Amino acid sequence: MRSSNPVFSRRGFSRDNGYAGFNTAPQAGGPAVGTQANPYAQGNQYAPQGGNPYAQNPYAQQYGQAAPPQAPAAPGRMTMDDVVSRSALTLGTVAVGAALAWALLPVSTTSYGLAIGSALIAFVLAMVQSFKRKASPALILGYAAFEGVFLGVFSEMFNSRWSGAPFQAVLGTMAVSGATLLVYRAGWIRVTARYARIGMAIALAFMAVLAVNLLLVVFGVAEDGGLRSFGPLGAIVGILAILLGAFFLTLDFKQIEDGIAYGAPREESWLAAFGLTMTLVWIYIEMLRLVAIFSSSD
Repeated sequence: MRSSNPVFSRRGFSRDNGYAGFNTAPQAGGPAVGTQANPYAQGNQYAPQGGNPYAQNPYAQQYGQAAPPQAPAAPGRMTMDDVVSRSALTLGTVAVGAALAWALLPVSTTSYGLAIGSALIAFVLAMVQSFKRKASPALILGYAAFEGVFLGVFSEMFNSRWSGAPFQAVLGTMAVSGATLLVYRAGWIRVTARYARIGMAIALAFMAVLAVNLLLVVFGVAEDGGLRSFGPLGAIVGILAILLGAFFLTLDFKQIEDGIAYGAPREESWLAAFGLTMTLVWIYIEMLRLVAIFSSSD
């Protein structure tokens, strides 16, 4: 079972061990060539009858594989509008929670404790949702609300020392996500199973190194945060973390594209919003630290 958390492996729209649609053209009425059957084929009125219906897709000649088509919308099937609206609601909940925490919780030991508690609750809710087979809007919005409280206090803490850092981090997050989307849509990045495996191996190795670094800092072996210091080494690690966040965004985009092409149930749009929110939060936190590092060096 995969998680939507950027720290762990990704959870695709398929419920098996593969990523839906990697290196294949979606076949709504039966198995994709060389892969497992479409998990959303049952009862799909748009199931093609025989052959590859996407052979004339202009992207097929350009990239050597057929691109997922945009099937006609069917009742109960996920659409891009569903993904956009759920993502806006989830990210809006994060933003509202952050704004309230910033306005109502002044920087203090108490607010730090509340932030840590909120982060732990958000983590638990995220893990529960990640291991559920179906999306739970209550869990996802609950995660977003508590994550927002944590981000509000966290951002205010950084702003009190590096004025304007949160605003710059928001702009940086928007720039990274926008650039990643443009690169993905232009076809400069091909999200294949091999691409996902290599990226996940790098991400897991990165997290393992950070976990060891945290232990060294806790036991006093590494000083000033070790790899997460506010010096040049910390900046390099932060840039790597942001690049990993961009990698996870490409997986999110691919999952959304495949979910729509395969006729995924509408509730899957909540999982898409959940994954996007977690990835963007990851990028924002790393961007905030990076802005602080560069501000400290001035």
